Amino acid sequence: MSRIGKKEVRVPSGVTVTASKTEVQVKGPKGNLSFPLFPEVEVVLEGDSASVVQTGAGSAKNANALHGLVRAHLANMVEGVSEGFTKALEIQGTGWNAKPAGQGLELQIGFCHTVKCDPPAGVEISLPSPTEIVITGPDKQAVGQFAANVRAVRPPEPYKGKGIRYKGEVVRRKAGKSLAS
Repeated sequence: MSRIGKKEVRVPSGVTVTASKTEVQVKGPKGNLSFPLFPEVEVVLEGDSASVVQTGAGSAKNANALHGLVRAHLANMVEGVSEGFTKALEIQGTGWNAKPAGQGLELQIGFCHTVKCDPPAGVEISLPSPTEIVITGPDKQAVGQFAANVRAVRPPEPYKGKGIRYKGEVVRRKAGKSLAS
């Protein structure tokens, strides 16, 4: 059995978890999320906690892997609908900035045109300053994927360090050309 899969998931007040043979649904103040279940595992609800148990169907190796996977997804969904997830990005570069454009954002980052990025459903964007982007939402995967998509528009380059990076990310700098004598 998976070590992670053995742990119970605490369900805080205000969050409801419903499980069937094929799907788990989690509802809370920040939104609603669902995840399809595999035949090898099922979710058992006991009071204010939920646990994932193996059903014995399929191979043992598959069941062990899915045991931990489903428990991790369930824990992320419970945390997401109660507290939410946040990713922060920062833009480095002279004159480079971001502006809100409807639900999405518009990036001016050294190209001859502006780049528009529209978030998926449930993901919100805020701009505390023109060089900071804060992405929030209940779905950890959607928040992280959208942050990665925005960063991929202009990732930080190693010579001057210009580009879009995660807040606190350290970019290793390379030495430029040196004059040989």
